[in-house]
Amino acid sequence: MSERAAPFYCPYCGDEDLRPNETGHGAWECAACRRAFQLKFLGLLSTANGGQAHERA
Repeated sequence: MSERAAPFYCPYCGDEDLRPNETGHGAWECAACRRAFQLKFLGLLSTANGGQAHERA
């Protein structure tokens, strides 16, 4: 994967006016609330019971 994934909206205010931030990979800034945040992919989750999603009671 060579393209970076872009967030659709700010996690703080919900606005869609986002721009990449210069501080590093995955860093974004919101023009509406003036916050900067960073997104990071942690990995894929495994399922607990042999390929089926775990149900909560």
